[in-house]
Amino acid sequence: MAIKATIFKAELQITDLDRNHYHNYHLTLARHPSETDRRMMVRLLAFAMYADERLEFTKGLSAGEEPDLWQKSLSGEVELWIDLGQPDEKRIRQACHHADHVVIYTYSARSATVWWQQIEHKLTRFSNLTVINLSDEVVEELAQMAERTMRFQVTIQDAIIWVASDEQTVEVVPTAWR
Repeated sequence: MAIKATIFKAELQITDLDRNHYHNYHLTLARHPSETDRRMMVRLLAFAMYADERLEFTKGLSAGEEPDLWQKSLSGEVELWIDLGQPDEKRIRQACHHADHVVIYTYSARSATVWWQQIEHKLTRFSNLTVINLSDEVVEELAQMAERTMRFQVTIQDAIIWVASDEQTVEVVPTAWR
């Protein structure tokens, strides 16, 4: 019998001063048995950074052809494709041809740096690609905030993100590699 996903509930109060986006989101995240708290919290952070009524979590690890998050237009075209980790060139190329904008979040410093050095020159032709790196320290702090029921205030200003719970606040300064 297969191990089932663990369900997490998150309430995000988002104040995005960069995009003038202010909204509360009640989210359900299914954490795949092989997914870590670190990865799940990066997914949640990615949602907060691109929050929109049509942005949604996909089957992710359970469906190789889908990103971790996507936003589709009302007619079904993929406007935003968000992947986590270190996808291979073929996956990135397919995503860039399939979506208006592709964002990749990397978060394992040592291996992410090596991955980026090996793949960066192959991706120069994609003007719709953004690659963002998150420090190990920040991702670890976010992972420590993971609970089955979470409530966060997320403030975004000048590309800096503050994620606050009742107990702690984490300042996230993403590094744009592309």
